Amino acid sequence: MDATTTAPRYASPVDYDAYGQYGPGRGFDPGRAWTRPLYRFQGRVTADGSSGWRAEPGRYHLYIAWGCPWAQRTAIVRKLKRLEDVVSLSYVDDERDGRGWAFRERRGPDPVNGFILLAEAYEATEPGYDGHVSVPVLWDRRIGKIVSNNFPDITLDLGRAFDAWGDAALDLYPEELRPEIDALNEFIYEAVNDRPYRTAGAVTEEDHERLRRGMLAAFEELDARLAARRYLFGERLTESDVRLWPTLARYDLFYNPMAGVSERHLPDFPNLWRYARELYRLPAFRETTDFAAFAETAGRPRPSFVNAAPWRLAIEPHPLDWDEAG
Repeated sequence: MDATTTAPRYASPVDYDAYGQYGPGRGFDPGRAWTRPLYRFQGRVTADGSSGWRAEPGRYHLYIAWGCPWAQRTAIVRKLKRLEDVVSLSYVDDERDGRGWAFRERRGPDPVNGFILLAEAYEATEPGYDGHVSVPVLWDRRIGKIVSNNFPDITLDLGRAFDAWGDAALDLYPEELRPEIDALNEFIYEAVNDRPYRTAGAVTEEDHERLRRGMLAAFEELDARLAARRYLFGERLTESDVRLWPTLARYDLFYNPMAGVSERHLPDFPNLWRYARELYRLPAFRETTDFAAFAETAGRPRPSFVNAAPWRLAIEPHPLDWDEAG
């Protein structure tokens, strides 16, 4: 189906009174320690189609959100690999109520299926679906189903499977570095990417302290690593840089206020701050980043899993000058 020739359809405005907040019953229940929900669709796209999904221009579409860090990774790789005319992309609305991600006028309609709720894509793939309605979603236009919502796989596949049409010279996951990249990616996920959510959802003061201090220690470790490196693996961009950037971009406007990590800001880690600004100068990172969307997210109701205990650090959003020289 192609919805580009039909009148755009939009979801009704966000309504917390009618639909509640997104999360409860989808794996984001209050009063429980944070556990990332399962990502049920884990198909892989390969150049030769041996996975069941062959890389082809025009066949696949990405549904993403400006505010979602996991989704932003896919937009970055798509742009780095020059796949804009190969894999199409559209954005859901920035805000969601209990119905989940939706299509509204601000970010435009669903250009592929004319859905008004992203949950419709999940229902079309698995009737009766009751799991987490997440972005990114990699959609197969040909069969009308989701290939994957498993964000770690999607960037790897975009980075390798479409080289016949994209920039084959850029290898974000080179064979000789894969064991090191995998190890660093695991560290980044555990200590940085997922850490604000676990810190925000901590149900005891002891756990909250341990988690927030662990994130600061990870920032210190990355800061030391970058003292003599341009990127995480030297002069070449890799999948690890793509995975770290979205957390750094959101840290002072959203993650730190949400989780109460520290009164220290990203510029207090000078090498990490220099590195983050250098990434931001690259079009693939700059043009897929909307700081206004992060700030607006911080002003909405707290996510349902956040434990608003009195022992949390109260941190205000802290805008940064990303065009600062140096």
